Amino acid sequence: MTFYDEDHQSYRLSIREYIARQVLPRYDAWEAAHLVDRSAWAEAGAASALGVSVDEEYGGGGTRDYRFRCVAAEEFAAVGVGSFSAGIAVQDDIVIPYIAELGDHEQKKRWLTGLTSGELIGAIAMTEPGAGSDLQGTRTSAVRDGGDWLVNGQKTFITNGIQSDVIVVLARTDPDAGSRGFSLFVVEATDPGFARGRKLDKVGLVAQDTAELYFDAVRLGRDRLLGEEGRGLYYLMERLPLERLSIAMGALASAEAAYRWARDYVFDRQAFGKAVGDFQTVRFTLAELETELEVTRAYVESSVLKLNAGTLTAVDAAKAKWWASELQQRVISRSLQLFGGYGYMLEYPIGRAFRDARIQTIYGGTTEIMKEIIGRDIASRYSA
Repeated sequence: MTFYDEDHQSYRLSIREYIARQVLPRYDAWEAAHLVDRSAWAEAGAASALGVSVDEEYGGGGTRDYRFRCVAAEEFAAVGVGSFSAGIAVQDDIVIPYIAELGDHEQKKRWLTGLTSGELIGAIAMTEPGAGSDLQGTRTSAVRDGGDWLVNGQKTFITNGIQSDVIVVLARTDPDAGSRGFSLFVVEATDPGFARGRKLDKVGLVAQDTAELYFDAVRLGRDRLLGEEGRGLYYLMERLPLERLSIAMGALASAEAAYRWARDYVFDRQAFGKAVGDFQTVRFTLAELETELEVTRAYVESSVLKLNAGTLTAVDAAKAKWWASELQQRVISRSLQLFGGYGYMLEYPIGRAFRDARIQTIYGGTTEIMKEIIGRDIASRYSA
């Protein structure tokens, strides 16, 4: 049984054509400017590269089949446009699901339609200067003021932060309630008291805007509370498996693309009178990489099918995320080696992929945090 069916392959051809026509010709300019053109988001929406899972009532594709997102991730990775792909993943795999699953009808009409069309750009603001993976260390607060909330605090490393119109914000609403003292709010970029800090200068994904965000007595009505008060951390934990699977799929797709580039290169390039790929050491490298990729794909595809069935656990997702993102580092590094000096040139996709891949083992929960999640699960089996 194949993982994809005819509908997925038709979608692949559509996404491939869209990328070739509207992304690739401008991607170098976006990298040079360290920012993706805002118009690219509306083009992505028009090409159905956004919101496939959103109900048709709000302009989406109306399917919860995550394999369509996998197709898009593979096509973006195949041509090395990681910066744009990362921004799309945040919008489609994080921001949209939060509003689609937790928002009421009015909230969905207000934000979901625009996020699906690309008219609006979304971000999620969890990380703070003193609170990364430890979300219970969040200091951004939301305090009641009459019937409103006043939000104060700072967030950092926020993907899509410079251009975002809609930001899902984690804030502490009750300092004495422990894990039940956090809630989710939706802040709009036009809200008084909201400000963007600097656009952060990153090692990789340079065209993807990452920013610091500031909230100075941002007044929000009751209609800005997303879901129920006090369930913010629960909502985050509930949706982290999708976020981590998204990273795992992107990592696998990027690693597979790098391997293909390297494989094609070594059988095209000559050294000492024969193809580089005909040297035993190179063949062994290719054999190792291809085997690791195929084994990893089997696990990731299994995880995607579990997600579709509603059975993907946090532990399953943690395994997929840490393994695939670490594999991505190994495969891209060894593939770059096969290019020799040309691999270190940013004009080659392999060079950009090497640079862009490094964040994958860090965001969405570091490899060490993923192993802690898995280790706790193992230890729990032996507890009384």
